[in-house]
Amino acid sequence: MSPVKAIPEGLHTVTPSLTVKGAAQAIEFYQKAFGATEKSRFPGPDGLIMHAEIKIGDSALFLVDESPMMGNKGPLSLGGNATTIQLYVEDCDAVFNRAVAAGAKVLMPIADQFWGDRWGQVTDPFGHAWGIGTHKEDLSGPEMIERSKAAMAQMAQNK
Repeated sequence: MSPVKAIPEGLHTVTPSLTVKGAAQAIEFYQKAFGATEKSRFPGPDGLIMHAEIKIGDSALFLVDESPMMGNKGPLSLGGNATTIQLYVEDCDAVFNRAVAAGAKVLMPIADQFWGDRWGQVTDPFGHAWGIGTHKEDLSGPEMIERSKAAMAQMAQNK
């Protein structure tokens, strides 16, 4: 009998679990928008998905349907979202555009950012925010501070 691993094969130390209204539809969206692959899906007694696992790139993501029985709600029912899922990819422009074409709403257009990433942000149709980026350059702390000051001054000037 082999010993059980404390962290299951294919998972990382931290694995996000998203509650959504319409988990089956969310899985389809994540497949179209982000190239997700479905690893597993377990229906609950009420026909809702009580647990699903998808993989985007090298990372797992769990999904669960909203359930009155369990008392969990997704961002659409709560009226907002307090988190952003960061998605690093080779070609952020292509993934960003694919997500928008699949139904995501643009929160922040994709652009070169002061911290060295090309990055933009969307909200998926289920209320979760996604930052989509490609890391372009490594910066030192002082370089990032200087760029941040310049970026904030530019934003203030544009108001």
